Amino acid sequence: MTERTAEIFDLQGKVTGMVTLPQVFSTPIRPDVIKRAVLAIQSNRIQPQGRDLMAGKRTTAESRGTGMGIARVPRIKGGSGRAAFAPSTVGGRQPHPPKAEKKIVKNIPKKEAKLALTSAIAATAQKDVVEKRGHKIEKIAQIPLIVDDAIENLVRAKDVEAVFTSLGIDSDIARVRDSRTVRAGKGKLRGRKMKQAVGPLIVVCDGVNLVAAANNIPGVQVTTVLNLNTEMLAPGTHPGRLTVWSNGAIEQLNTLYGENV
Repeated sequence: MTERTAEIFDLQGKVTGMVTLPQVFSTPIRPDVIKRAVLAIQSNRIQPQGRDLMAGKRTTAESRGTGMGIARVPRIKGGSGRAAFAPSTVGGRQPHPPKAEKKIVKNIPKKEAKLALTSAIAATAQKDVVEKRGHKIEKIAQIPLIVDDAIENLVRAKDVEAVFTSLGIDSDIARVRDSRTVRAGKGKLRGRKMKQAVGPLIVVCDGVNLVAAANNIPGVQVTTVLNLNTEMLAPGTHPGRLTVWSNGAIEQLNTLYGENV
């Protein structure tokens, strides 16, 4: 197998060296497996819900039977004749209410989950896949984009944005900012007022300071190699997220997934 190499950029956007890409970047891209893995991750965040078994049933309503020239729907005792209890009545029970026992977590085999993760990693190194996902990469010199480990020491959002400008990622940040809109519906009242596109992902070895700095930039997400999952690399089940790798993260990838092809 032919080894792929990539350039390493410093924080000013200048080439400082070369690195051999890990074999994981040669994994075949499997959108079907990636989708199953992302849905499995998302299903673990769903909160089980059910209904009170007696909801709508706390009433004296009984059907009066036939022969009275009225419908056989259950009616409240006492002469009012108001219907109750039945699903079609005001305040009645639900016909098929959700149950807390429902299995909502989707599980997939460990090997399939690992294939999905390695496939999603490989997709970040395919320029056509990243561009198809909607990212603005015209000014980016190389995909995958590998940066010096000094990026992990940044502590201010201003410095992170300056690095993005040097690397040509500022166009994608502008795309995210332009996409911000107010959500339609009651979601505005429930802590998710704004909607916005997904921006670049920064993968580092230990970027505690960088996390706080990048949180102030819309759409940007920071994670470590050990915490990397398929949903981060393929939000919404679509692979090819624009990803910035630190040099140390690439070396760690080689250690974790060196045998994967």
